[in-house]
Amino acid sequence: MTILLDDRRAAQRILDHIENRTTDLGGEIWREPVANYRSEERLAMEVQQVFKRTPTPFCPSAALPQAGAYVAREAAGTPILAVRGEDGTVRAFRNACRHRGMAVANATGCAKSFVCGYHGWTYRLDGSLRHIPHEHGFPGLDKSTHGLAPLRAEESCGMVFVTQDTPALEDPALDELAHVFSPEQQLFATRERDIAANWKILLEGFIEGYHIRATHPETFYPYGFDNLNLVEPFGRNSRVTYPFQRIAKLARVAREERRVDGLLTYVYHLFPNVLITVLSRHTNVVVLEPLGIDSTRNITYTLTNRGADQEEMLREAKRDAAFVGEVGAAEDRAVVCAIQRGLGSGANEVFTFGKFEGAIAHFHRTLKAALAGRAPAA
Repeated sequence: MTILLDDRRAAQRILDHIENRTTDLGGEIWREPVANYRSEERLAMEVQQVFKRTPTPFCPSAALPQAGAYVAREAAGTPILAVRGEDGTVRAFRNACRHRGMAVANATGCAKSFVCGYHGWTYRLDGSLRHIPHEHGFPGLDKSTHGLAPLRAEESCGMVFVTQDTPALEDPALDELAHVFSPEQQLFATRERDIAANWKILLEGFIEGYHIRATHPETFYPYGFDNLNLVEPFGRNSRVTYPFQRIAKLARVAREERRVDGLLTYVYHLFPNVLITVLSRHTNVVVLEPLGIDSTRNITYTLTNRGADQEEMLREAKRDAAFVGEVGAAEDRAVVCAIQRGLGSGANEVFTFGKFEGAIAHFHRTLKAALAGRAPAA
């Protein structure tokens, strides 16, 4: 069953909001204790009980385009290696040699095998141990039991999902992502940046448009609206739609002929810590990895919106990504870092999220339920 509005229905709801000077409203105000952003114990619970038990997007499928392509990074504090095998299947492993624990791969690349840089133990793409230098020095060692330690990996809807621990219940609502990615999309940039803020503060900035006029007065606001968004929960996740002013021209177009390309931005939040932003000419997959209560690693994979066979299309995608990444993101970083600094001021015991911030309320309600080991209320 489709949960999210299709493009034409989304366009009509936006046009109705423009005409009526309204926006989507959440059902209730949510008050989140500030202590939940400052507690080491709370962060440890989030990582152990949610991050590690949830099938979480690790990277887009486009990051592993051919056999031997790999991505190696930390997720929830665990070094992980994801690689596409000779059989086309994506597998994930704990990125640690079974001899002395050194990482067998770093960053991204393409390899025929993985060789530990400490003593040369060598692993096939399927994780099995192929070679031990001077093997006679390890009498009785069974190579079949010393392959890379596997993790559960699944490829679905253009994403690679990795689960580190006993998985939580599957989320059928993720089927809504089936149309977001296409095999023709090209990954053309990957960036990492450490930001001095709690991961939840960064996340909150992506999923509400109440701040656009005040935070982005000369960048995004002149092309967008003041506090006009669609907010659609789907399962544990949500989608927030940010329309551009030029979408108003669709009022003169027959409903069945309306197209929204270049007229809005979709931001998907995949619980707990991943965002997919579908912009005019490029798509970002953003992973927020907590490093501490006041530090987060932002990993961004940037793809074309369609195939990149045409050079002009790729140039436009890179130009669009540069503006969003360098200008708008800098404004958002300044805000979230200021919020982080303000946590210790003692001014607030709770943060009050109003009805314009319904996706944030949905996130915190879902996180609270996950930490309690239960499904969130509908």
